[in-house]
Amino acid sequence: MSQAEPAAPRANVVGFGLQERRLGSTILRTYRHKVDIDDVVPNERQPRLGPKEDEELQRQIEANEGLFEPLLVEPHPEIEDKFRIIDGERRWTNSVKLVEQGREQYRNIPVEITDRTLTDEERLRVWIYIHRQRKEWDAREKEMVAYRLVDLIGRASAANILGISIRELEKLVEIYELSSRFKGLRDPAGAITWARELMGVSKKLLGPTVVDAVIQKVAAKRITNSKDLRKLRAILPDPVAREHFLSKQGDIDSAMRWKRSATARRCFRWRVSPAASANISSGCSPPARQTRRRLKPSSIRRR
Repeated sequence: MSQAEPAAPRANVVGFGLQERRLGSTILRTYRHKVDIDDVVPNERQPRLGPKEDEELQRQIEANEGLFEPLLVEPHPEIEDKFRIIDGERRWTNSVKLVEQGREQYRNIPVEITDRTLTDEERLRVWIYIHRQRKEWDAREKEMVAYRLVDLIGRASAANILGISIRELEKLVEIYELSSRFKGLRDPAGAITWARELMGVSKKLLGPTVVDAVIQKVAAKRITNSKDLRKLRAILPDPVAREHFLSKQGDIDSAMRWKRSATARRCFRWRVSPAASANISSGCSPPARQTRRRLKPSSIRRR
């Protein structure tokens, strides 16, 4: 008969296989163990927002016959013999779902336990350092985390922990707030990409009317590729193309056609009346032969 697995010792016990783990400027002393899933408690100040249940992750856990990467946890400061999650809440949440479905083999989960409870700043710095190493950070997480940190600890502390200026922080927050307005996307996580592309357009061109029009046209599937928003840089400076885009029937492609036709009309007027040379700035340059003809008399006078 196999012996029962010994209970996890308290994290402040010195010498129980402690190892140092450097995460950025923070050095942790940790040890590894397995604990019952009910002895682990989520962190109410978790920087990541949004749903954590993931059927694909549950399938991965089953395929690996358990968690491949241990959760990073700390002794809970208020609940004796419990551990609070520092990193790994999605893995814990989906393991819980499997246990609730009767898969008891996933009840004991691997954890890496710190020898002490971290401060709030240490915990956030560790979480951010870990997540910056993952591909999800640049894909969709940095704006969300910036927004959450501002809510938790304020702008100055959030910028300090992320290692960016307050101006850069405010831009990330603005992108995240804008992304929440994009609805009806096939992949909700793609809202960040749409917001990033729209914020890439000059603020001088982006008024509330333009932003509202873009969001409505994306929701109505009138714009289906986020990269097409880059064409707004050419559309919005042109009054005719801009007015058409903002109209109910307008979209990116038709507005670009209006821009090309408006430019063609301006070019035609320039050729008919050289005095209308102000149209050069709109993208219509004068024919080289006419330019030489105008410059020639002046050069003669200088001689």
